[in-house]
Amino acid sequence: MKKKITLIGAGQIGGTLAHLAALKKIGDVVLFDVAKGLATGKALDIAQSAPIENFDIKISGTDNYNDTKNSDVIIITAGVPRKPGMTRDDLLGINLKIIKEVAEGIKKTSPEAFVICITNPLDVIVMALQKYTGFSKNKVVGMAGILDSSRFKYFLSLELKVNPYKIKSFVLGGHGDTMVSMVNHTIVDGKNLSDLIKSGNISQSKVEEIVERTKNGGAEIVKHLQKGSAFYAPASSGIEMAESYLKDQKKELPCAAYLQGEYGVKDLYVGVPVIIGKKGVEKVVQINLDENEKKLFQNSIKAVKELFDAAKKIDPSL
Repeated sequence: MKKKITLIGAGQIGGTLAHLAALKKIGDVVLFDVAKGLATGKALDIAQSAPIENFDIKISGTDNYNDTKNSDVIIITAGVPRKPGMTRDDLLGINLKIIKEVAEGIKKTSPEAFVICITNPLDVIVMALQKYTGFSKNKVVGMAGILDSSRFKYFLSLELKVNPYKIKSFVLGGHGDTMVSMVNHTIVDGKNLSDLIKSGNISQSKVEEIVERTKNGGAEIVKHLQKGSAFYAPASSGIEMAESYLKDQKKELPCAAYLQGEYGVKDLYVGVPVIIGKKGVEKVVQINLDENEKKLFQNSIKAVKELFDAAKKIDPSL
């Protein structure tokens, strides 16, 4: 029996998620949006490519949560995207209300689902979603680190003229201006990035520029697009998480996960490497951080806590 994937929000990310899920044949897709007709139209459009792309999965669109019943995976993109000049934090008030409505819808219809949240500001929204639904903490996770890591690796690949998939690295912490690119844990075609800096293949200042560009990766795209924000790379990141869960791939992926003492952090969703398999987040992978990395990571955690405190002022039920 095919798995069922529900995508909440049929905007640019939602539509791209549906298209990727179809192309990768990972399960039947239900595209949901409160805007009547939007999800149905996009689903029909993608479904009509089935004879060309050779997939036989079912794709449907709806504005009724009952049609999402018994989903195996739910990916949430519902919310207002960032506009030029708007920080992720500005989105908080608007998207908290939206995520509360989504939580009400999915907890009645798919209480056993693995839920991936993409809505910004990510770390706080995923934490609010878990509290609103009451779902198991290992089954509610945020997509951020995969995207941030992919941006970091891509920017490095341009500079070093190496295929992007030959670079191994990851980004820790909150999905915002305090994210931490793990420079000392980056391997480029089998060589440590720190060794490439020492040998003059890339300068320390250029690496720092790339770290900054990664932090502003989303804002850079918003600036170019003017109307809208990134959707292709975020959708690819969400699908990688869904696939690891549905196929029990046990991939190590940087995600916003609930920490219960790991990295010295308790009761908070923060971006760290985790193993995703059929049970959801099966393990938090602990990386040895040097003193500078610890300091940057703590700074990121502080920013996430402050934003969650702001969320609690908006909605005291959190």
